[in-house]
Amino acid sequence: MKYMLLIHPGDSPSPRNPEVWERLSDEEKKAVFDAYQEVSRTAGVTAGSQLQPPEMATTVRVENGTTLTTDGPFAAIKEALGGYLVFEADDIDAAIELASRIPAARMGGAVEVRPLVEM
Repeated sequence: MKYMLLIHPGDSPSPRNPEVWERLSDEEKKAVFDAYQEVSRTAGVTAGSQLQPPEMATTVRVENGTTLTTDGPFAAIKEALGGYLVFEADDIDAAIELASRIPAARMGGAVEVRPLVEM
């Protein structure tokens, strides 16, 4: 089964959150980068891409046949999606274990694990 792992960085340290990121030592920053690289190299992972900051988003709705756009994300910025990956695994337990290795999950953010519908 394939699972989408949606990375919600929240307040986790990353270059996109410079106030928190700069509090980390160079060794801690390297550990975060290394952890993301290790996850990306895991068998069964199809790495996604890091997303631009939420402020770059445009939310689209159609009401009564009219397309409406709003600058910014639909969710509160703190809850916005920061990146994603797809993981092919035997079961959800394997996907949860991989999600737990993503730095955002243990550093103030969260990772949503969602099975994909395969056609």
